[in-house]
Amino acid sequence: MTVSPILELRGVSKSFAATAALRDMSLSVLPGEVHAIVGENGAGKSTLIKIMTGVYQPDAGEVVVEGRPVVLRSTQEAQGAGIAAIYQEPMVFPDLDVAENIFISNRAKGAVMHWGALYREAEAIVAQLGVALDVRRAASGLTLAEQQTVEIARALSLQVKVLIMDEPTASLSAHEVARLMTIARALKAQGVAVIYISHRLDEIFRIADRVTVIRDGQHISTRPIAEVTEDGMVAEMVGRALESFAMKTAANPHGEVLLSVQGLGRAGVFHGVSFDLARGEVLCLAGLVGARRTDVALALFGIAPATEGRVVLDGREVALTTPRAAMDHGIAYVSEDRRKLGLAMTLPILANVSLASLRKLLGAFGLIDRKAERAMAEGYRRQLAIRAPDVGTEVSKLSGGNQQKVMLAKWLETKPRVLIFDEPTRGIDVGAKAEVHNIIRHLAAEGVAVLVISSDLPEVLALADRVLVMREGRQAGILLIEQASQERVIGLATGQGERTAA
Repeated sequence: MTVSPILELRGVSKSFAATAALRDMSLSVLPGEVHAIVGENGAGKSTLIKIMTGVYQPDAGEVVVEGRPVVLRSTQEAQGAGIAAIYQEPMVFPDLDVAENIFISNRAKGAVMHWGALYREAEAIVAQLGVALDVRRAASGLTLAEQQTVEIARALSLQVKVLIMDEPTASLSAHEVARLMTIARALKAQGVAVIYISHRLDEIFRIADRVTVIRDGQHISTRPIAEVTEDGMVAEMVGRALESFAMKTAANPHGEVLLSVQGLGRAGVFHGVSFDLARGEVLCLAGLVGARRTDVALALFGIAPATEGRVVLDGREVALTTPRAAMDHGIAYVSEDRRKLGLAMTLPILANVSLASLRKLLGAFGLIDRKAERAMAEGYRRQLAIRAPDVGTEVSKLSGGNQQKVMLAKWLETKPRVLIFDEPTRGIDVGAKAEVHNIIRHLAAEGVAVLVISSDLPEVLALADRVLVMREGRQAGILLIEQASQERVIGLATGQGERTAA
């Protein structure tokens, strides 16, 4: 028996000025399947999602739901047709609590709110996700992983027929990823179509029934997962062979200690973090979501200063009480949260790239040398392969991977001695991921001390010279890369492994 598609795109094209985001794109999604869509950043995935959810309307072609052509003029109309999306960057209302955020899209105007029922239903949805989250808690204090959980719960509350997941596991631990996979399979069993977009190829092979590859806004292939190989999929995504992106193991550094952290902590948050970081070393901080790795980075960059311990740089104790103080000491921080701590989303690329280095660009009468600013941004656009028609393009209009590159360019221009990367490849495709890894290795080879926070264990093992594992706000151990394995790192992160000093 032939199953009819629940959602189709037929010959869809979409352009922005002279840039063609989608060209004659056709795609069909079946009820009760997990359909993965893969492609590099800038391939057109975000535009595809926005057309399916009514944010954009196609210039040509049509959207078909359950066999009927439809015109989706808004996300509300898409939700009415049974289509909802979880986007790469969590979008919650900070002044509302978790339950209110979950049901924000399905409250009837003027309806009387029954708060007891609201919280009970919210708790039932959160329980279905298998996570511990207080539904009465204010959203303003949620971590990225918790915000993602709220987004997933909101979509589930809409009784969707098609659920689009755009990088849903980018901020989740391995355990939380496994829970999400269970939820996706349960939705599939209920006949819901799940469109799954991820740059983590191992997830695609674990969850997908079919895979569609797109490149440069065009459909390349759609195949059952059983007919797909990782090498073949990557080659179709990037238009070249996988070998050109092969990981190279970094050599262990033997440089002098540049940064020494001794008993660092912040009251009620994390305690007792101690490590040395040498010139040319890549030290990775690993651990589960909630281990407080990001809080260590925030302390070292002066955003949320430490209340205990010492930081010694070049043999002298330093006070890192503000980001300016950290920058003056040659420390840079590439945040995992591009919107909140990384970029000015409404400003153009060139303004973001120059943001941390404006002192260099001041000319006569304290005015910014706009020609030099543009030249700086153009240099990084070429060096980092930032996909944009011009450095005057607003950052909010770029894909997530290209936004990440703009943020990296901003900090590279400060010529840091210590560079902290917090989830450097979150939401970045396989090609861009290899590029970022090569940049990190290149910086280390030039003598920069690099601290990487990553939830991606293969990434940790590919980049690190040493691995510092954290658990529940405390240091669980430090492993030389020769000692490290996924099993051993997870063991320390969960409290099952022995404490190992190196």
